[in-house]
Amino acid sequence: MKPGRQPAASILSATCGLLMVGVVGIGSHGPVLVAAASALVAVLAGTVFRPVATLAVLLTVGVIALSDPAATLTAVSGLSAAIYLVLRHAAGSGVGLDSVSGATLVGAVGFAFAGVVATAFPLQVPWLPLLAPLAAFAVYLVATWPFLRN
Repeated sequence: MKPGRQPAASILSATCGLLMVGVVGIGSHGPVLVAAASALVAVLAGTVFRPVATLAVLLTVGVIALSDPAATLTAVSGLSAAIYLVLRHAAGSGVGLDSVSGATLVGAVGFAFAGVVATAFPLQVPWLPLLAPLAAFAVYLVATWPFLRN
């Protein structure tokens, strides 16, 4: 074992990666099954080569796009993906479980909850996506406001 490796973070990241793929890939067939199997192989390869972990998440997004699972399954997969990436990239750097702060977990769970709530209300407003860039810019201004005031 390399010095600085964190076995607990590696095991938890692999578990979250398997959950990420499994929750949206179980029961699939055809091209979705191929994409899910590819994502699963990428999760396993990501335990050795950290950059492959990002590919595993992207392949899981492909599984979600092809299979159109329920919003709650997608939220669980996304939450698992966030924790998987945080732990996977921290396991090899020697930081390990210390990288998973309360703020990281609150942010990940908060965005997953917001996504589930947003899908609960089927709005039929065709111009709503036009507000997304303005909303992103407003969030950017709020986040950088303390630094811009100097």
